[in-house]
Amino acid sequence: MPFPDSIPHPTVSQVKIIENKTNFPISWLNKQGYCEYGIFLENVRQIKTAPTAAMVKGVKEHAVLEENFKEEAVPATFDEMLESSKTGELLSREFPVVSANYGIRGFIDEIWMTPDEFIIIDDKPGVIPYYSSINQVYGYCLAFKDMVGEDRQIVASLRERGTDNIFWASYFDAKAEKSIIGLIDHVHDLISGNTEFGSTDNPNKCRKCRFNKICDRRV
Repeated sequence: MPFPDSIPHPTVSQVKIIENKTNFPISWLNKQGYCEYGIFLENVRQIKTAPTAAMVKGVKEHAVLEENFKEEAVPATFDEMLESSKTGELLSREFPVVSANYGIRGFIDEIWMTPDEFIIIDDKPGVIPYYSSINQVYGYCLAFKDMVGEDRQIVASLRERGTDNIFWASYFDAKAEKSIIGLIDHVHDLISGNTEFGSTDNPNKCRKCRFNKICDRRV
């Protein structure tokens, strides 16, 4: 299921124009919670830095899981998966989601489809349910819900990467949906220039940030 036709945003990297609306990666919802000024440095000023060791490790672990999954996966269309899941359970990895309506897109690490619910899983390197991590998985839930258009319950989950340990889970209810839509609207305001990018006041975040040496707002 490929993403729909898009064109690059004229000034902000990673942002695309889909159905005449800006569309940003859902992973930005995590970055925004850490320090949204990092999004500005990387995608507006387009400063290039080397990936951190944690980023490299994460990419490798994702690749291994994806290859293992492909060895046993049975190809199916999105509609076929939805129909099959009404009477049985199935699993998919690196599942692409896009919502032109909300202007977000991304890949769900893992999704379980059952007759009663959809369980959306985002893998993380630790076991602390940071608000930024929760926002990211809520973004996946919103995009998936917008694509599916049915009433099955959606469960948002965070799992310790490389394990079966789901350390946080919550139903994607009306409160969660309203909250994440508000945050998504905020990010769109940042992209449009209607709102100025803020920055963290946490020196621990600054020390760990890959933009530390060139950031003009570090604390």
